[in-house]
Amino acid sequence: IGEKMYLINITLKMEKVPTDKAEAMFERHREWFGKNFKEGKFVLLGPYQDEPHAGIIIAYAKNRAELDKILATDVYYPDMAEYEIREFKATMAADISAFAGK
Repeated sequence: IGEKMYLINITLKMEKVPTDKAEAMFERHREWFGKNFKEGKFVLLGPYQDEPHAGIIIAYAKNRAELDKILATDVYYPDMAEYEIREFKATMAADISAFAGK
């Protein structure tokens, strides 16, 4: 059937993150999204500039079950982050590599 695209809005629930572990946990979170990016599961990601401790991920997975397994490996899963997930079909796409870091 092919793989599916998912838009994930992720918001960390900082009030639930132990203060003494916040920095180490965020580093593990960065390693998690870096690993999934390198593996091609996350194709675009970044923090929101108008909301702290929140961002967006566009993911590519064969189905929702596979995506759920990926999300379950995040250090903040399940109680320290909110994951709003929407499946979508890309009907148009541009080469957005020039926008990285902007």
